[in-house]
Amino acid sequence: MTALNTAGWRPEMGPAQHPDQESHAQETASGDKGLMLEEPLIFELGKPGSTGVDIDPASRAPSDTLERFRRKSQAALPGLTEPETVRHYTRLSRQNYAIDLGPFPLGSCTMKHNPRLNEKIARMAGFADLHPLAPQQTTRGALAVINELAHWLITLTGMHGVAMTPKAGAHGELCGVLCIKAALQARGEDRRVMLVPESAHGTNPATAAFAGFDIENIPATAEGRVDLAALKARLGPDVAGVMITNPNTCGLFEPDLKVISDAVHAAGGYVYCDGANFNAIVGRVRPGDLGVDAMHINLHKTFSTPHGGGGPGSGPVVLSEALSPYGPLPYTARMADGTVRLIEEEDAAEMGHSQAFGRMAAFHGQMGMFTRALTYILSHGADGLKQVAEDAVLNANYVLRSLEDVLDAPFGQSGPCMHEALFSDDNLPDGFSTLDIAKGLIDEGFHPMTVYFPLVVHGAMLIEPTETESKAGLDRFIGSMRSLAARAKASDATLKTAPHYAPRRRLDETQAARRPVLNWQGN
Repeated sequence: MTALNTAGWRPEMGPAQHPDQESHAQETASGDKGLMLEEPLIFELGKPGSTGVDIDPASRAPSDTLERFRRKSQAALPGLTEPETVRHYTRLSRQNYAIDLGPFPLGSCTMKHNPRLNEKIARMAGFADLHPLAPQQTTRGALAVINELAHWLITLTGMHGVAMTPKAGAHGELCGVLCIKAALQARGEDRRVMLVPESAHGTNPATAAFAGFDIENIPATAEGRVDLAALKARLGPDVAGVMITNPNTCGLFEPDLKVISDAVHAAGGYVYCDGANFNAIVGRVRPGDLGVDAMHINLHKTFSTPHGGGGPGSGPVVLSEALSPYGPLPYTARMADGTVRLIEEEDAAEMGHSQAFGRMAAFHGQMGMFTRALTYILSHGADGLKQVAEDAVLNANYVLRSLEDVLDAPFGQSGPCMHEALFSDDNLPDGFSTLDIAKGLIDEGFHPMTVYFPLVVHGAMLIEPTETESKAGLDRFIGSMRSLAARAKASDATLKTAPHYAPRRRLDETQAARRPVLNWQGN
């Protein structure tokens, strides 16, 4: 049998073989299989009493006050030597998939390469160790960075103002919706309905409902875009606005957004645009030119990191001239002498911002995200950011057209996609599904794509290659996807039990969620 390699199974090899099918396959005594290591939990690996650190015994008896806090029994902590500890976490790290190992084709997530320069800047003294309670006079440089980033965001979007404090996408959505609510209240209007198209992100209706609005759905056309006629027909004096995602969750641009905005404004409402997919249009389209009143921008998606970097995100909200007066505090302002001030409640009236709806957070924002984003923007420049969008769209369309003959592409005839390509499992044989393709990708050495989202497509497979993947890398991924589709159509039963080369076989995910098996030896 020809050995499987990282390029995956090839059609000329016939039905793929797996070690599980081979009669001579042997389990190892250690549980390891070559470099695929079987690593126990740290509580199973260590034992109380062992330690890699020598601690001197207390030189004096504790005071009566401290005696009250003395443990009555020994803490059930795992004891490991220093080499055991280092090896344990190093072995665990080898089971992690990371952007430094290969592509993350997760649709909607924009998991692209994070330039190391961004990390270097974010770790500079004065940024990394900045305390939120530091006096303003000691944070002038940080405030200037925030203000410079705010200027770029306003320029790139063609908007009037920006709120920098929201911590991530859904937090930014809430900020924008609260601005809309405050503007309506200032007009003395109690509009209760927020329209949300089927193609919008799932957090949009949840955010509007959390803010107290009633949600009404607007259907999509057969092409996967907002049904303009249905939206116009629903507009009325009870409609506060519309929350639209552009590019939408089906990976398509909404060409009628300006027409939608004009109609909503004529009816007295506001337009919120979910900017999670801004990566596909940055430098190419200014949402302000399309009549958008509020839009959050995921800094941790559009301007690298990627996706929160395993930590905090950041979701600034750009605002139109109509909504800017209601934006939250605090915000930065450049004064006549060139210095940047942080405008708080006591300064709001002086700065003409007395209608702010309140605060989104106790402090100003996520300094690490701000420094990474501004570094990314300044590194690329305006022309480079435009190329980011163009390359992201090019890569996604390359994936779409390279796979549409073997996988169902429900909107493949709707024209070019934007930053992500959408497929379904509709043309797979009975008994095979999206989950089988996703699990098979693990054997191929790739992280699976986003599955079963968006909900408007049965068995959805949403693939976002991002602009940082090369053609050679995309060809490897496409080859594996074609291989998996061919195996399914050849009724290869081993695909139903994939993955075979991962530390764990396929799990019953429903039972894993409902009946987790936990091993905790602490007390």
